[in-house]
Amino acid sequence: MSRIGKLPIVVPSTVRVAIENGMVSVSGVIGKISQSFNGLIHIKFDGGTIEVSPKDDSRHAHAMHGTVRSIINNMVQGVQTPYFKDLEIQGVGFKAILKDRVLDLVLGYSHPVLYSIPEDIKVTVKDGTAIHIEGADKFLVGKVAADIKRFYPVEPYKGKGVRIVGEHVRRKEGKKSAK
Repeated sequence: MSRIGKLPIVVPSTVRVAIENGMVSVSGVIGKISQSFNGLIHIKFDGGTIEVSPKDDSRHAHAMHGTVRSIINNMVQGVQTPYFKDLEIQGVGFKAILKDRVLDLVLGYSHPVLYSIPEDIKVTVKDGTAIHIEGADKFLVGKVAADIKRFYPVEPYKGKGVRIVGEHVRRKEGKKSAK
């Protein structure tokens, strides 16, 4: 039995929860998130708490027990206070420009890199090199940050590229000239 899965999820009074046929919908001040789960997990909502338990003794049901509980807990927390990721762009001439719901990245390629932002995500750009991603869905915020980072990951020689703030990039020494 999962130690995480056994813990009940406390639902504040400002959050509304609806559970129907494996579909969990959570709405709050920040927004609304819905997610469906497979039939191996039993989800019960009693006024102020949500309890998650496996329906049978299968290995997969026990594996999903703690995972489903963590996902639902992240949903409840996300509709109260938004999740966020900060990215920074380093490199000469590298910058980001926000146009409506499209992020235009200038990353040294011969073509512009355009990324359309999902509806539930709020992106702000400061000074052209700092990108702030915010939203209620923890998974979606992380996915958007990873997608933007994937356009030009930090290279180890000069340190140019897109990185998550606080991320350490191991630098390498360049070629040495023969004397």
